Amino acid sequence: MSLDPMKRALELAEEASLKNEVPVGAVITHNGEIIAEAHNTKEAEIQAIRHAEMIVIEKASQALGAWRLNECSLYVTLEPCLMCAGAIIQSRVGKVYFATKDPKGGAVASLYNFFDDERLNHQPIWDCGQYQEEASLLLKNFFKKKRQK
Repeated sequence: MSLDPMKRALELAEEASLKNEVPVGAVITHNGEIIAEAHNTKEAEIQAIRHAEMIVIEKASQALGAWRLNECSLYVTLEPCLMCAGAIIQSRVGKVYFATKDPKGGAVASLYNFFDDERLNHQPIWDCGQYQEEASLLLKNFFKKKRQK
């Protein structure tokens, strides 16, 4: 792999923070190469659904010319919410890696165990914790600055 995908996701999260967006970045890889990347754009686009995962799934589908992303891996700096977890299931992303858990909205390991529900027609392989400190600190600092304003 030419570039560490989670490291790139963190760079994208930092970009989001500079644009006054919640600092979440995401990349999708296929055959070890990054094919799509995004960060949150809810504020800029005035759209609640413009989470990094939603955008990167769209971009990856366009890049591959297919909505099924079975052979892809998603790297995201924050545990996916229910909306994003649903999109991940619907797009059949094969593997999901997230840096830090989201105790207030996480649908994979914090509030729900959505990816482990065998009633669903797809269960991606998932793992968390790579760059956990960096991702967590980025989020904490962002919200700390928000509260100070």
